[in-house]
Amino acid sequence: MERTIAIFGPGLLGGSLALAVQERMPGTVLRLWARRESAEAGIRARGIQADFFTDAAAAAAGASLIILCTPVETMAALAEQITQGQLADDCLVTDVGSVKGSVVRALHPILGPRFIGSHPMAGSEKTGIEVARADLFQNATCLLTPEGQENAGLLRLQNFWQALGCRVLEMSPEEHDEKVARISHLPHMMAAVTTLAALRTDPSAVACVANGFRDTTRVAGGDPGLWTGIAMENRPALVAQLRAAADTLTELLEILDKPDEEELRRFLAEAQSLRRTVPAAVS
Repeated sequence: MERTIAIFGPGLLGGSLALAVQERMPGTVLRLWARRESAEAGIRARGIQADFFTDAAAAAAGASLIILCTPVETMAALAEQITQGQLADDCLVTDVGSVKGSVVRALHPILGPRFIGSHPMAGSEKTGIEVARADLFQNATCLLTPEGQENAGLLRLQNFWQALGCRVLEMSPEEHDEKVARISHLPHMMAAVTTLAALRTDPSAVACVANGFRDTTRVAGGDPGLWTGIAMENRPALVAQLRAAADTLTELLEILDKPDEEELRRFLAEAQSLRRTVPAAVS
């Protein structure tokens, strides 16, 4: 069990981590860092018993585990501030960012081997500590991106995420970004495309919306600022997947232009078959 955990960024993920640690690791000292003093009121309102900081170096000093829960594009500057403090000899640093290649390239020169990337595949289109919950990570998959670090730090990080209820997988930062572009970033952008295509020229059509539209476009309700950062940081992998999606859309248009009923049935049957391989959500 970690001695002291410092969480940087008390939003949905950071707040949920704090609640989960408080519930599952009662002997661990908990710290929360935010940029503004005003964030403390929201933390206390959620019943989180943690030492609160706005000084990054002070929050990091002596912690055994530091978790960066800020937007990915801010992590390098935050890591520089963290290193100004007295880091413990056994200090391990990780993050929860949705992109790994750029984060690893930025943070390794600053933090060295004490940094190992993490990405818990958990979240919501909603943001803020108000919607944080202790069971957010239960039955989620957490992707770790060690850079050859077969050491005690990696084992500690595996144990930490497993203690929160996660299933842990390891892969390179490059493989992570390609896979997550496929199953997270592409669906988000396609939900945005669907929303715009359906409602941009006829907003009144929203009166006809049913659950199919709600389910298909739910993630388009996510924070535009957050998703702009994610898309730009993972732009090469995302562009590749969007081009593949454009090819698939062209394929569908050609089928309908013919029209070819049997080919359309095969197209939809293939999609149905692949969709059936997706594990059901576990509550």
